[in-house]
Amino acid sequence: MSGVATAVSRESLPPAAWRAGLSRTLGIAIVLALLAFVIFGPLANLFLWAFAEKWYFPNKLPQEFGFTFWARVFAPRGNALASLGTSIWIALLTVLMSLIVAIPAGYALARLRLRWRSLILLAFLLPQAVPNLPVYVNIARVFYEIGLNGTILGVVLVHAAHGLVLAVWIASAAFASVDVSLEEAARNIGASPWTCFRTVTLPLAAPGLIASAIFVFLESLDEFTGTYFVGVPDVTTLPLLMFNAVRCCVTFISTFAALPTFTVSAVLSTAASVANV
Repeated sequence: MSGVATAVSRESLPPAAWRAGLSRTLGIAIVLALLAFVIFGPLANLFLWAFAEKWYFPNKLPQEFGFTFWARVFAPRGNALASLGTSIWIALLTVLMSLIVAIPAGYALARLRLRWRSLILLAFLLPQAVPNLPVYVNIARVFYEIGLNGTILGVVLVHAAHGLVLAVWIASAAFASVDVSLEEAARNIGASPWTCFRTVTLPLAAPGLIASAIFVFLESLDEFTGTYFVGVPDVTTLPLLMFNAVRCCVTFISTFAALPTFTVSAVLSTAASVANV
């Protein structure tokens, strides 16, 4: 029956219209294929390098696959799992600290008629508007004076400095999207302000808050510069471990010799990010 319906639909359409529809479909398919290649092509190359034992030019694919470099990364001296665990722990604490600030700040920015609302939002944006290096250097100088260098708390505070802009801006938009009439209805039937916020506003804004938490988590998991200036040498995250794996590679050949080990750590970081999403 489906074949008959297809034949009838083709016969009912003019040839020009049918060819135009086919061309449009092929064009969309080609564009989607190109986008998929741009997005997933580098990831596919990353996974190939992670399992490549031997890969020489001009071969298009590795000559040998294996787990030698995985064993090197997961060796006791590799410290990969400990660094990954530290990265995830710091990212979770950063999300918690950011949401503790972002939920009341976002609700106030969305509901209260603050006179300097735009300036407050701009203040949270400032750490992203200037180069990271001078910001982290000055933060590191202050942290060295008060004893926060080389501590998990110091690294979390540095990560939160950049994560707050994502958390506050997204939380503010999430609370602004909640219909005020729903809160007024809850208040009219006797709900207290806290009960109204807990049972009406917060659940409706939860998708936006979850999105902000995911963005902050990924931002923290990938952060290197702030961790380097504040956490070294006592706090080692996975980006720092990847940096240490290649920092001694000063020549082109030695860089590519260390590339498989580097990509194994990159695969672990990518897997952690995908698992969080």
